[in-house]
Amino acid sequence: MSQIAEVIKYEGDNSTFIWKHPCEDFNSLTQLVVHESQEAIFFMNGQALDLFGAGRYTLETQNIPKIGKFLNRTTGDETPFHAEVYFINKTEQMAIKWGTDSKVQYIEPTYGFPISIGASGEMSLRAEDSRKLLLKLVGTENFLGQQKLVGFFRSFLMARVKTYIAQVMKANAINIFEIDESLTMFSAAIKNLLVTDFAEYGISLEQFFVTNIVKPDGDRQYEKFKELHFRQYADIAEAKLRQQTDLIYAQTEAQKVVIDSQAQATKRAQEGYTYQQERGFDVATEVARNESVGQFTNMGVGFGTMAGVGGAVGGMVGAQMQDAVTSAQTPTQKPDDMEAFKAKIEKLTMMKEAGLLTEEEFNSMKAQLLASIL
Repeated sequence: MSQIAEVIKYEGDNSTFIWKHPCEDFNSLTQLVVHESQEAIFFMNGQALDLFGAGRYTLETQNIPKIGKFLNRTTGDETPFHAEVYFINKTEQMAIKWGTDSKVQYIEPTYGFPISIGASGEMSLRAEDSRKLLLKLVGTENFLGQQKLVGFFRSFLMARVKTYIAQVMKANAINIFEIDESLTMFSAAIKNLLVTDFAEYGISLEQFFVTNIVKPDGDRQYEKFKELHFRQYADIAEAKLRQQTDLIYAQTEAQKVVIDSQAQATKRAQEGYTYQQERGFDVATEVARNESVGQFTNMGVGFGTMAGVGGAVGGMVGAQMQDAVTSAQTPTQKPDDMEAFKAKIEKLTMMKEAGLLTEEEFNSMKAQLLASIL
């Protein structure tokens, strides 16, 4: 029989879930001290009677000093009134490691090929329902720590986790080659499925993390799809780069055209002629290139027309054209045939359409041309 009054309090550590106080069959008036984040269950004669939260309590048992000594003689100096106290540590216990004991086999949802992976990570647990945890897992044992609890759950955890991994991968269409960026969502989805499984034993699954996925690196089929997956991103990036390069080149060429146009406009302004006048001179030059000077002047292009080109260029060309008209009016040159006459009429028409001749000038020169062949 123990001393008249004792103090019973928790003496375990933070890695312990359940700890049984070594003092048993204590007397009435024994003091029970329960700390914050703890609970205590008082057993009397094999029954879990009371659950105590934080505070100090006086336990009442059927063990009474002196009187108990006489009663114990009939049972071999053992009290017939058995008393025990179990402490339940309710702090969240973190960094409890877990890992699959074999590969998880499933069909990869993106590319549809069979694959085997492993997984591991950490979790944190907390005793939620003290009575349920004690009665379902501990029984009459004196201690339940992290390692022992994980041992209890190992087979249960592996069967559940491997099934849930395959389900979550399929339900969320998680690409095996991009799973690392989805680990937070992946972990949360598996945790949600495991919560009720742990709750059946009075345990709260506070956190569950998948920190590592073991992929079948080196497997021929896996490597083939891996290359295919990353090649498509490389091709897209290359196409975008080429598109950007082409755009920069086009912008550069367009800017060159703008700069050249500005330079040409400045040059025309300095030399005293417009773009329309320059185009007219180009047409006249083309006509002169196709015909000899003598034939060209037979069309009767007037001095006033070419003088309108402007500046020194217009004056020079206009003078040449005036000489050509004068020569064309001499009776020494006549068209040989109707084809030559048609060609010259066409050229006069071209010059009128190019703006080099007015309607009046065109009609005048056509009349001169007709007069030269009559």
